[in-house]
Amino acid sequence: MQSFWATPGGWTVLTVLQILAVMIWILLSLAFLLLADRKIWAGVQMRKGPNVVGPFGLLQSFADFGKFLLKEIVIPSGADKVVFLLAPLIAFTLGFGAWAVIPLAPGWVVSNINVGVLYLFAISSLGVYGIIMGGWASNSKYPFLGSLRSAAQMVSYEVSIGFVIVTVIILAGTLNLQQIVSAQSGGFWNWYVFGGPGGLPAKAMALVMVPMSVIFFISGLAETNRPPFDLPEAESELVAGYAVEYSSTPYLLFQIGEYANIVLICAMTAILFFGGWQAPIDLAFTHHWSLTAQSFYGFMWFFLKVIFFFFLVAMAKAIVPRYRYDQLMRLGWKVFLPSSLVAVVAVSAWRVFGAHA
Repeated sequence: MQSFWATPGGWTVLTVLQILAVMIWILLSLAFLLLADRKIWAGVQMRKGPNVVGPFGLLQSFADFGKFLLKEIVIPSGADKVVFLLAPLIAFTLGFGAWAVIPLAPGWVVSNINVGVLYLFAISSLGVYGIIMGGWASNSKYPFLGSLRSAAQMVSYEVSIGFVIVTVIILAGTLNLQQIVSAQSGGFWNWYVFGGPGGLPAKAMALVMVPMSVIFFISGLAETNRPPFDLPEAESELVAGYAVEYSSTPYLLFQIGEYANIVLICAMTAILFFGGWQAPIDLAFTHHWSLTAQSFYGFMWFFLKVIFFFFLVAMAKAIVPRYRYDQLMRLGWKVFLPSSLVAVVAVSAWRVFGAHA
């Protein structure tokens, strides 16, 4: 008798459960990472941060969530109401849609497709539409200018991110994110930030891959409009950039989508350069554990790496001064883009002439 899970209906139910599990994990993680973001910023400024709602302020994010849900949705009289409400929904959906191909642990991925990297490229390219639509539909010059700034910034740094990812693809020889992580097993010296597997000769690639990991992380900050690249918010104009006309739930959707992308960048940094779910030291006895125990062990390491990179994101917000817009564009087009192009050539030459020498 055929198992229920092997039928189309069972597959659909199982997939929906996987999607819900990932979404709930991301939402809960965002709630506490947002609190951590505020606490870290407060700590740098020698103040307490949120500490009233719940023990040590742990429920502050949930209180903010309730506040946004209960507030009135205000739509400007001259706005295109359909596009105005559709924009934050698109930003939210695309922010979570990218997580479909992210491997959280061995076998823990919603959609293990062979072109996972291309899928991420497509989703990240579409993400700019939610911001453009939100700024344009507000029918006000400040949101529109903010959305144009954000779109120009995202496009500028998306190019360098793309070339950096190409260097990892060349080393791994695959577009499948699970296979990219699996290839980095055996210890931290096999991570792609140190040149990947291949013995001592491969470590020469660390001279290229360490700077590429830094460029990827900094470009991720700009891609997600995080400080010191939060120019679209235009604080000098006393407005909130493309979201200035938004309130209540639509504004919340924009913010959740933005933070989902921030955590995605942290996860991608871990996956592409720092071994994903792989432990820094490969302990032989863990291979004798059950598959479930190994998966939870891998997930622990993946989550710890995501938390570490989010800590770096929060520290950048707290200690790095904001860039001027011309500085931001110059960094993207005149520094990161040429550097990543040279890195692609160097890694390609290594794979052709050096890897099998």
